[in-house]
Amino acid sequence: MAINVYSGNFGSKELNHLLKRTLFGAKRNDINTLVGQSVTQVVDLLLKDLPLPNPPINNYNDTGYTDANVPAGQTWVNAIYTDGTANSRRVASFKSWWLTQMLNQPISLREKMTLFWHNHFATEADTIDDARYIYKHNNLLRSLAFGNFKTLVKQVTIDPAMVRYLNGYASTKSAPDENYSRELQELFTVGKGPDSKYTEADVKAAARLLTGYKLDGIAINTVFDANRHDATDKQFSSFYGSKLIKGRTGADGAKEVDDLLDMIFTQVEVSKYICRRLYRFFVYYDIASDVESNIIIPLAEIFRNANYEIKPVLKALLTSSHFFLPQNRSCNIKSPVDFVVGLAREFEIVFPDASDYVNVYYMSDYLRSTASNLQQNLGDPPNVSGWPAYYQVPQFYELWINSDTLPKRNIFTDRFISTGYTRNGKKIVIDPIAYTSKFSKPEDPNVLVDEAIAHLYTIDVSAEVKKFLKSILLSNQVTDNYWTTAWLDYKAAPTTMKTTIVQTRLQEFYKYIMNLEEYQLS
Repeated sequence: MAINVYSGNFGSKELNHLLKRTLFGAKRNDINTLVGQSVTQVVDLLLKDLPLPNPPINNYNDTGYTDANVPAGQTWVNAIYTDGTANSRRVASFKSWWLTQMLNQPISLREKMTLFWHNHFATEADTIDDARYIYKHNNLLRSLAFGNFKTLVKQVTIDPAMVRYLNGYASTKSAPDENYSRELQELFTVGKGPDSKYTEADVKAAARLLTGYKLDGIAINTVFDANRHDATDKQFSSFYGSKLIKGRTGADGAKEVDDLLDMIFTQVEVSKYICRRLYRFFVYYDIASDVESNIIIPLAEIFRNANYEIKPVLKALLTSSHFFLPQNRSCNIKSPVDFVVGLAREFEIVFPDASDYVNVYYMSDYLRSTASNLQQNLGDPPNVSGWPAYYQVPQFYELWINSDTLPKRNIFTDRFISTGYTRNGKKIVIDPIAYTSKFSKPEDPNVLVDEAIAHLYTIDVSAEVKKFLKSILLSNQVTDNYWTTAWLDYKAAPTTMKTTIVQTRLQEFYKYIMNLEEYQLS
């Protein structure tokens, strides 16, 4: 069964929906740039391969600490591991850098997919405890974000961060560790759906096969040690066709990983499981029987026919009629990272110049810590399963919102439409006048209400809500001219008094928009 390509109107409303799902927030300039292109052209742009960003740098030298091995402004990703103090500062540097990649992303799906894979192949920085491994793992996810899934699984399997995180470095022929072999099957490839019937014996056999990997802290890599590898044959269950993987000796023992993945990837369940994960991330968490039949199974077939290349699956999903159905818009609750980064991008908050990297990293860290307080700490999901909002039945995304996190979200938006965040004399804050100036007729309160709602929400609101928003601009006066005059007077002569009048009303206007429940939806 083919998946129908969307053929309806593809204007700014549809673009906004697509970009909010595939980027962190949809900037008006991006929407304006893409209006007039077809859905296929936009998705092709989102899937275009890009050069990798420059690595994180030492932003953390201050009056109380100096990293003796890494000069300020230079990257630490290949430096020697010195001590816990240096490492903790490098981890903080990495997290700030990662959030900066999200803030500065071009029109590309890569950063959203990097977060997807981080949740899928979840690792915890606190457990890995080596910033160099953590960065290398993140760079791997980004470099193969929409490449070949089988290649990605192979590289993750021997990745030093994962080998550290799930105890692969301690797994030997005399004491095989089952952590990675279990998660490889349960979480990373075949999943635990009704048709995924691997056995405990399969976990044990895979654990024996995966023995022999060590960490090299100098090369910042893994090394295969044949003396630690179980070279005996490994028998798998009927789920895997009763496959017998022959043991290999010497350096050839490392090739057993390829034998294992070849066996796993013969299972149709791999393609279905990954397509379900992608669907829940980009469309909606509830996969009803008709969605399984009409979307997941055809996507899985595309995946297999493409030899597990991820791009064809993403293109089919994001250009589908199903993706643009009314019920699939504004049905997601924004993740904390999406919430804080999306606000900064959509309101075009001005950050310090890139040359002022110390403050850029500090400002990014403030946003990262805000997301962490809202239950999504980049680099440190709760466990190997990732964040519960992406898998926990039946609530899924609803877990992001509770009596603790919703007030914190409102406090964050209130702060950024008023005082913002200041550090070292530098401030990041929403400039409501600058934001409003880019609408088509900011002096017309009716147009302003409509265009602000159309950009900041992906769902329309009632006439009553629009009427109330307009009343904020009019300061409860009756005629539209009350706002029009205030705006045009400000533009003609932006004195302190006239600026304050416009600014105050706009601050209340956007504060109300961001405090409504529609702002939590994507």
